[in-house]
Amino acid sequence: MFERLAYCAGLLLLCAPLAHAQPQQALTVYGEAPKYPPGFQHFDYVQADAPKGGSFSLSGQTSPFDHLLPYVDKGQGVDKLDGWLYAPLAQRSKDEPYTVYADVAQSMELAPDHSWIRFTLNPQARFDDGAPITADDVRYTFEQLTTYGKLKYRIQFADVARVVIESPLQVRFDFVGSDNRTLALDLATLPVLPAHWWREHDFANGAGFDIPPGSGPYRVVKVDPGRSVHLQRVPDWWGADLPVNRGQYNFDQVRIEYFADNGSVDVEALRAGVFDFNVVGSSAQFATAYNGAALNDGRLQKKRLAPLAIQGTQGFVFNLDNPILSDRRVRQALAMLWDFEWTNRSLMYDAYHRQRSFFSNSELAAKTLPDAEELKVLEPLRSQLPPEVFSDVFNPPGTDGSGIIRDQQLQALALLQAAGWRPQGDQLVNAAGKPLRLTFLNSGSGYERLVLPYIRNLKQIGVTLDFRTVDAAQYINRLRTRDYDMIVVSYPVSASPGRELFNYFGSSAARAPGSNNYMNLNDPAVDQLMTGLTRATDRKTMVTYARALDRVLQWGYYWIPSFYSEGTGSVWWNRFAQPEIAPVFDAGLDTWWQVSTQPLTNSQMHAQQEQSHADL
Repeated sequence: MFERLAYCAGLLLLCAPLAHAQPQQALTVYGEAPKYPPGFQHFDYVQADAPKGGSFSLSGQTSPFDHLLPYVDKGQGVDKLDGWLYAPLAQRSKDEPYTVYADVAQSMELAPDHSWIRFTLNPQARFDDGAPITADDVRYTFEQLTTYGKLKYRIQFADVARVVIESPLQVRFDFVGSDNRTLALDLATLPVLPAHWWREHDFANGAGFDIPPGSGPYRVVKVDPGRSVHLQRVPDWWGADLPVNRGQYNFDQVRIEYFADNGSVDVEALRAGVFDFNVVGSSAQFATAYNGAALNDGRLQKKRLAPLAIQGTQGFVFNLDNPILSDRRVRQALAMLWDFEWTNRSLMYDAYHRQRSFFSNSELAAKTLPDAEELKVLEPLRSQLPPEVFSDVFNPPGTDGSGIIRDQQLQALALLQAAGWRPQGDQLVNAAGKPLRLTFLNSGSGYERLVLPYIRNLKQIGVTLDFRTVDAAQYINRLRTRDYDMIVVSYPVSASPGRELFNYFGSSAARAPGSNNYMNLNDPAVDQLMTGLTRATDRKTMVTYARALDRVLQWGYYWIPSFYSEGTGSVWWNRFAQPEIAPVFDAGLDTWWQVSTQPLTNSQMHAQQEQSHADL
């Protein structure tokens, strides 16, 4: 009897956390109150009664696709289908650092000690072939993504111990520990795939161009392989009236167009009216390529959207697997000779700010000397870190913008000579007589004009940098095998980063095909700081670790920080209306709606809006 009572008591203790979790419609990272309370009707950045109808088309912005699925590393999928074809368990709001609100999940229960999360699914949620969305679909999706999907999923969800189906509409994720504060929210943002369809198709290779049933606001209705994807709004979509979706996904037809060269072809295609909207990454194109009568009278609109959003991190990354680049002095010397000030003024219309941090335009950036709390984090690692981490604020090498960088070249030469490189004729060579020669690998167009002046600056001190452009397929293969010396890399930045950082900078991802640790960084100190960040129990501690991590990455000279703009350069034909309040962290295209089948001038659009207000 005593043994039976003890066994039952053990079961009660084991199940106690499950019993005390409360169903919620929203989750935040550190348990702070979400912006939108229970019972909210819609996000602030939408017009809830926006009319449905019309069409919208945009450039795919990536290399031509060879399958539809955006969740696998092999080949090139259609990234923009994420969120349109498949709805997530919970949707992330676009005006908070990191908060998710129930979508496919009707409610979420997070253990008080953060050791598990339960999702109870909306009984109305279904795929567009009529099949209900079940807990089996959720578990199947998780298993496929972490087995055959992109490497980032295996890294991000490494702390999930098991997935338990508790009922047809209830699924629980148990965690290895309880100190990964973003894990529950990351799981909540997962799409839900139809297990009954994907079990009959090749998930690992993206299933080619077979059209799967979706659960989101749109279904794929036509595919022109490698060139375009046509979507149609699901008219009786189960999620249309949920607060997280109200006022969004307003177009009946959406088309994604792809081009072999996104350098200039998409500019001409947009000007010719082939599609409606384009993101413009080139400052020269943004400044001049769309000039003309249509831009002057407003039929063509040009603007940097979401100017207050945290900007992605971009730079020229060094491959540390190359023995030449494993020496920090060499990397520092090479970083000195990219003349951002001259490049920005002469080639980029002074449109950009210099990247100084891996968390630019956010409170996570290390902009001052470490404070007392940060020093507590950094001090145990002092012997593993550059001394400048403790004594100096990082600033990229700067110039006067004249294009003459003699002083920087002399400093770079001194660093290179200290690292064992000496002049021999017009080259620098090492003790074995091997010249200092590197390759900058590139795909597409746009960067060559920025790198050529850098090549000239290097050549003047005896360093050879070959600029090599390859096609998209070869580029992807060489990325996966780490066959390059330098490349351009962009990292998305979150206001509440988590385990995705291990995919960018973690030792376990350094040489893993499909990872985004393109610098092949293998540094225990960086790993320890990222671990501290993900285990932070409040935002203040997380920010402290983020700044310490930023500082260590800055002084490692693992990259040449390039530039960022305030907002996303965008150009579109003036056929659409937008809500009065724009989302902070996103361009908000899903909140737009059509007001005309033809582009309108500024005066015509103003008159149209005045009439709409009068009709109300």
